[in-house]
Amino acid sequence: MRIETLAVHAGHAPDPTTGAVTPPIHLSTTFEREVDGQYRAGLVYSRYANPNRTALEECLTRLEGGAGAACFASGSAATAAVLQSLEPGAHVIVPDDAYFGTVKLMRDIFGPWKLEVSVVDMTEPRCVEEALKPSTKLIWVETPSNPLLRVVDIARLATIAHSRSALCVVDNTWASPVLQQPLALGADVAMHATTKYLGGHSDVLGGALVWRSDNALGQRLRAIQTSIGAVPSPFECWLTMRGIRTLPWRMRAHSGNAMQLAQYLTKHDHIEAVHYPGLPDHPAHEIASRQMMGFGGMLSLQVQGGRDAAMALTGRLRIVTRATSLGGHPGY
Repeated sequence: MRIETLAVHAGHAPDPTTGAVTPPIHLSTTFEREVDGQYRAGLVYSRYANPNRTALEECLTRLEGGAGAACFASGSAATAAVLQSLEPGAHVIVPDDAYFGTVKLMRDIFGPWKLEVSVVDMTEPRCVEEALKPSTKLIWVETPSNPLLRVVDIARLATIAHSRSALCVVDNTWASPVLQQPLALGADVAMHATTKYLGGHSDVLGGALVWRSDNALGQRLRAIQTSIGAVPSPFECWLTMRGIRTLPWRMRAHSGNAMQLAQYLTKHDHIEAVHYPGLPDHPAHEIASRQMMGFGGMLSLQVQGGRDAAMALTGRLRIVTRATSLGGHPGY
């Protein structure tokens, strides 16, 4: 199926009891045992599984072309689960232009638990190779990156990781499964802050991990999800499923609008630089064209005059909302 069809149908099915085409929200935290002690539909307790979360995980698995998925209460919780899957003393390589919360999580929270972190320029694969150690267990990739929209070669970095039996995990939030398929390029896990494009309405917090193969890694991530319990509520899963139904069409609109804006801003007298991988002069335009099906709805720019000029510009905006996050309709 094309991704437009998957977005509508994956994880969706008429309710078996009522025939409702929109699934109900299952708020129950616990489920009745049968007389013989078994559980109908395999549901025991909502921390372990819930019909709404199961549906969302099935949907994300199919959208990313993976073998399984686990949903979390936030993108940061999903990131933490990957780090918790590593052994003490593990070495992680992370890009120098990454979501600040990812590096903070690695250094401030997991650093005292003996996680070693190297921050490198991943646009240069040579820098990644030079940072490798015998203890390297994870190469964390973010492409396009936040905030400079850097794009890196996922397949190349996955190959480097696997040459040392390390994992390659890709934060695919800024692209979404519609525009980029990291698992098909060799990554072991795709991570999403479902808060962003997947939810699409700025009203739900969530995260997800989708793994490529049905192996010990997936089992480990699932065990961390259910044991620690940083899971989304049934309503949050329901809202995210609602958002995914329009995801392919929204991503086209986001990408088209961003391209028009980027092209306009490159000609503006007071703009020093525009960072958008869809522009032909972007340093990684060729890589982005090869591994992405569109260039996304995010861009960043540098205004002539420095910080004061940039802040003054944001103060004059009338359509764009000055707020943290992305992927929603207000146009942050």
